[in-house]
Amino acid sequence: MTQPFSHGVVNGADSVTDIVLKAMSRTPDPRLRELMESLVRHLHAFVKETKPTEEEFEIAVDFLVRLGQASGPEKNEVILLSDLLGVSTLVMSLNNARGLGETDSALLGPFWRAGAPVCDSGDSISRGGQGGEPLEMRGTVSDTGGKPIAGATVDVWQASPVGLYENQDEGQPEHNLRGRFVSDADGRFHFRTVRPAGYPVPVDGPCGELLRAQQRHPYRPAHIHFMISKEAFTTLITQVFANDDECIAADVVFGVTPPLSGKFEPDGKGGWTLDYKFVMQPGIRRIPKPPIP
Repeated sequence: MTQPFSHGVVNGADSVTDIVLKAMSRTPDPRLRELMESLVRHLHAFVKETKPTEEEFEIAVDFLVRLGQASGPEKNEVILLSDLLGVSTLVMSLNNARGLGETDSALLGPFWRAGAPVCDSGDSISRGGQGGEPLEMRGTVSDTGGKPIAGATVDVWQASPVGLYENQDEGQPEHNLRGRFVSDADGRFHFRTVRPAGYPVPVDGPCGELLRAQQRHPYRPAHIHFMISKEAFTTLITQVFANDDECIAADVVFGVTPPLSGKFEPDGKGGWTLDYKFVMQPGIRRIPKPPIP
């Protein structure tokens, strides 16, 4: 048991911050100490600036409790809140943007699943017979010097033509609209699918209450997710968005950057094509923890 040491007693509001910092000052992990000290300073400064009432504080605590209660295997309300506040995009930008010509990162999102079916280049990931407009996606993977990257794993997932991922829709088969491809000697891969639709983020929990209180819409523009990985390269997690979607400049989770606006082109046969060049930067291959099973 950690032995107590004197950090002083509170003597008015102005003394609280320094006393809390002193109480945490023996934290042995330097990074944890740095993070918690900064959090306390900024959080206390926020409270001093806004001066919440006791009733408002109770409402805030209840909101946080309900975030956890509303999270489960099919939805992570805490991640959703970080997305809606722009925190997820900010963290990703700070950790991945190096100005080397690499493809912009975008949110992993709450719907990635590990273990998607391994596919051959050219295969279709549309397995559910759910209709929709055909889409052929052709991609290349290269390094920041323009050299093709062979043998990169390209994990792909997307929503259906009605804006639902397969784990949200009992009418879709397991791992529908998901697949893993491998880039060839020229860094190329391609697959067939159906054009995805934009969709609203879940609004049946506390995050939906927040959006309504702020008079914000809940919609994301249509997009396809990509996670591209290979040893000696930083794992690229990104999304390519439909350039003609009406929400392209109003993504509720702030995930769109100009280079990620993909050109969905008509193929003249009632379908669409999408060509995109992905650029990876050197680094460490890391696969994130799946947000859903």
